[in-house]
Amino acid sequence: MRILLKPFGFSRLLQAEWCYLSESILLFTLVPRLRKASTNFLLGQRQGFSTMPEAEASVRDRELFSPPSDVRGMTKLDRTAFKKTVPIPVLKARKEVVSRLMRALRRVALQRPGIKRVIEDPKDEDSRLIMLDPYRMLTSDSFEKPELSALKELDVNPQLSQYNLELTYENFKSEEILRAVLPEGQDVTSGFSRVGHIAHLNLRDHQLPFKHLIGQVMVDKNPGITSAVNKTSNIDNTYRNFQMEVLCGEENMLTKVRENNYTYEFDFSKVYWNPRLSTEHGRITELLNPGDVLFDVFAGVGPFAIPAARKNCTVFANDLNPESHRWLLHNCKLNKVDQKVKVFNMDGKDFLQGPVREELMLRLGLSTEGKPSLHIVMNLPAKAIEFLSVFRSLLDGQPCSTERLPIVHCYCFSKDSDPAKDARQRAEAVLGVCLEASSSVHLVRNVAPNKEMLCITFQIPTATLYRDQALGLQNDQEPPLKRQKTGSMLRSLSEE
Repeated sequence: MRILLKPFGFSRLLQAEWCYLSESILLFTLVPRLRKASTNFLLGQRQGFSTMPEAEASVRDRELFSPPSDVRGMTKLDRTAFKKTVPIPVLKARKEVVSRLMRALRRVALQRPGIKRVIEDPKDEDSRLIMLDPYRMLTSDSFEKPELSALKELDVNPQLSQYNLELTYENFKSEEILRAVLPEGQDVTSGFSRVGHIAHLNLRDHQLPFKHLIGQVMVDKNPGITSAVNKTSNIDNTYRNFQMEVLCGEENMLTKVRENNYTYEFDFSKVYWNPRLSTEHGRITELLNPGDVLFDVFAGVGPFAIPAARKNCTVFANDLNPESHRWLLHNCKLNKVDQKVKVFNMDGKDFLQGPVREELMLRLGLSTEGKPSLHIVMNLPAKAIEFLSVFRSLLDGQPCSTERLPIVHCYCFSKDSDPAKDARQRAEAVLGVCLEASSSVHLVRNVAPNKEMLCITFQIPTATLYRDQALGLQNDQEPPLKRQKTGSMLRSLSEE
């Protein structure tokens, strides 16, 4: 970055050179050197002191901090093409009052990546120059009353001078760079999912010609990101992974992430991980009490199973993907819960019909009071509702208590105008029972325009779960008080 100035009547120039570590962290070395006057001052600038009204039209231009227009259409990143000179208002102050003054001028101080807001005065070593926001500061009249009071108290002249600030690639934000490069009017990708050191993008067709430039910008502008990848296929419903292309940086997909105070390690190219589900992982964990039992049908690398185990729940975790199974075992040991989690590598239906059925038969057949709640998590939104059919007549006999029947948390996608109703009706169709009075639907996140991810939570009805239909007849003869107690529990569930 270079700051070109004509300060306070002197026709000399100061060049300040800065060394950057990242977009948000600045290590700088100021190397002033005087040289002959330059001719690149704004037209109309008077000899000597220049005040801001002369540059009012330029400052009001909302493209002031946009990169040069000639970078439009660039597909291979050329950082040197992003040089641009803009007029910036500055305020002179004694160096001993700068700290107090900056607190008073928070509203109007310049906020740009890689730019130091306070610089040395080339004329007066006892003074400093404070860079101000040109959008807010057109003249000294732009100061608000509290700011003027602070200036008066600190004996600072409110009159502004103008500098030509040369911006470089380091001074532009990622969204500004991409908006300048991509075709005008097209959507700009400045966000991504962060998975450890990896930036995971999902580029649209019109962005693909610029994919390598976009990847490089993401690596440049985000500290800690050393690789940018783009999804090139839909998530495979069998193993829940997808094909990806490395756009920039290292090809190492072995990564480590922290989520809700737990650590997970895995190969991102071979397993499923979505950082946007961290809140949902925490929500389900909050529903569990110590001693409860959790069956995680599509466990992945453990974001539901491990927090539940750390909460002293008994956990049965399963995933069909051999890589997910391997990393699930690894992460259980990493988080020191391997003694509390039983891990399986099976198809979801086989898991439900095997280990889950055996455990449910055991636990629901016991009449001891104070037994834990049973929860079944099914996080495979594309197909999980289809797996609900397994619960029909899954168990033999009858439970000792209908209040301890398992609670299911089933995830799905919906493009319906009423996604909650759609999710419930689809679950009802598979189970063959009405869930309207005994279920709740939680909106997890918006996946795409007109596509929502939801979680429907319900307690499996006795008549659905058990083959023995005699229980249904017995329930019809139960005292009203007992029936009311069960109904109260289901209503409580629907209100969660």
